[in-house]
Amino acid sequence: MEISAAGRLEVRITAADVGKRVSVRRLSEPGVTQEKFTDTVGVLTSWDEGVLLITRKSGESVRIPESALVAGKVVPAAPARRRGPATSYEELARVSSRAWRPVESELLGGWELRAAAGFTRRANSVLPLGDPGVPLDDALSTVRRWYGDCGLPAYVQTATGAEGTQELLCAELERRGWVREVTAELWVGGLAPVADRAEGTGVVLSRTADAAWLARYRRKGVSEVALKVLGSGPSVWFATVPGASEGASEGAAPAAIGRCVVDGRWAGFAAVEVDPAQRRRGLATAVMAALARRALDEGASAAWLQVETDNAAARTLYAGMGFAAHHAYHHYRQPAGDEVGR
Repeated sequence: MEISAAGRLEVRITAADVGKRVSVRRLSEPGVTQEKFTDTVGVLTSWDEGVLLITRKSGESVRIPESALVAGKVVPAAPARRRGPATSYEELARVSSRAWRPVESELLGGWELRAAAGFTRRANSVLPLGDPGVPLDDALSTVRRWYGDCGLPAYVQTATGAEGTQELLCAELERRGWVREVTAELWVGGLAPVADRAEGTGVVLSRTADAAWLARYRRKGVSEVALKVLGSGPSVWFATVPGASEGASEGAAPAAIGRCVVDGRWAGFAAVEVDPAQRRRGLATAVMAALARRALDEGASAAWLQVETDNAAARTLYAGMGFAAHHAYHHYRQPAGDEVGR
């Protein structure tokens, strides 16, 4: 907190600091906590009619009455990373987008509108990198109309918690009634430590997702559109650990699977899934190690993956491999009853 020369706490932020990362101390609400003060760190996304709105790294918005402020100051845009390869939000957003391409897309200024017949939100949402070139309300009208023509609800993918992320856009979407449905995190780490975690023996690598791989994939009834999305990316590899039972029929679900996309210095991991009956045997680690070795052979040195915030088992596994969260990302759905062109 900001302390004056006289030893008093001071509020050194104003409405002119909207868009900056701040740290504030406020009086706690009676009955909510036993502490006298509550500290909040995040991006100041608005200061209207005596109320501050601060968006935390997680994407959570906190409303603070101006009258409750005790101290506040502007702080660096993002803390220095202690683990993992140095990278920006925009670099990761573009790399992860190239690893999961839609079948239809259209540019609106710096925004990319993406559609793939509804297969995953990532391939059916707007990626807003830069200015759309028109006022926000006009851009959102175009977005709703475009997705309506595709027979889909409109989603906007945003990010929070790193330098260059979109806390202001999140606040503007929420102000217009858009609903945050999904929050996950993008983690990064060194690639070599992943390759060194296990021998990766018994893992079969392929350029295509065959019937056996798809039998283990958690999204059932995969369509031709889904296969196009799964096979998209600069250099795509699929990993399979065959089932343990002898004489298993062709196309039977394997013990474990995984997917990796190599793109320059980056290797992106996804769809790492294990037969529930064969968990805790190191199969997920073996799959990732085998894919990591192949990515190293292609010149990659850094790794990324996406993990849901409530997937404790996956988070423990990835943290043990040296991964750490870089930023959170969210999918906002258009307001109910706000469909256009459907």
